[in-house]
Amino acid sequence: MPDTKPHGRRVHVHVPYADFDKYSSFLRENRLSVELYIGSHVIDGVKDRDLGDLKRAMDWEHTLSIHSPFMDLSPGAVDSKIAAATLERYMQVMDIAAVLRPEVVVFHAGYESWKYGGDVSLWLGQSLKTWRRVMERASALGVKVAIENIVDAGPAHLKLLAREMAHPLFGLCLDVGHREIFSPLPIKDWVDGMHPYIFELHLHDNAGVNDDHLAIGQGKIDFGSLFARLRELAAEPVYTIEAHSEQDALKSLKVLDGYLS
Repeated sequence: MPDTKPHGRRVHVHVPYADFDKYSSFLRENRLSVELYIGSHVIDGVKDRDLGDLKRAMDWEHTLSIHSPFMDLSPGAVDSKIAAATLERYMQVMDIAAVLRPEVVVFHAGYESWKYGGDVSLWLGQSLKTWRRVMERASALGVKVAIENIVDAGPAHLKLLAREMAHPLFGLCLDVGHREIFSPLPIKDWVDGMHPYIFELHLHDNAGVNDDHLAIGQGKIDFGSLFARLRELAAEPVYTIEAHSEQDALKSLKVLDGYLS
């Protein structure tokens, strides 16, 4: 059983809501904290009693983060109908957060340069409207919101969003696997480009082509530079392992322990 004590409960493992029962024994045995992925299909069917049952089932000491739905959603949408539907979904996520009380809720940024013709201001204007509404609820709950990079070539627009929001509970989530695929910038530049707004890290590996979600150290990501720079900046985000198997989660935990010790 890996020893997660040196890092408190800030090491999370990504688990889809629908698979929680499947992995609950593994999580309990290894005393792991959780990032719970809640897709739109879950939101459409979940009841407060279901969330209550899940909360009671997590009967070991832990912290929790939530990964929100992202398919078809666009917080910076120019189309008012799409923006409204996105906000509705996000508010439903915050309703779930009100029951589960996570430390952080992660959302995708939704910026694609080609879609906005490279006009960051077009995306930023609507994004600010969306996130200000979300933060009204997040503030009332005392829950952090972290915006994750996906196909982003660099972090400048994400840092701009965080700076414009100027809210202590609003920050960013650096997904190192997505950065390896979609960005030419070194990982250190991403850490510097997101600092001091990094609330969470998504940790998985790949060969720079596909989003393989390999165990840490099984691909080409420069984790040494990542953790060296985080130490220099005294950054203490939530570390979320996004493995696709129990074996890869355990491998990642062992490697992560070496970087964080």
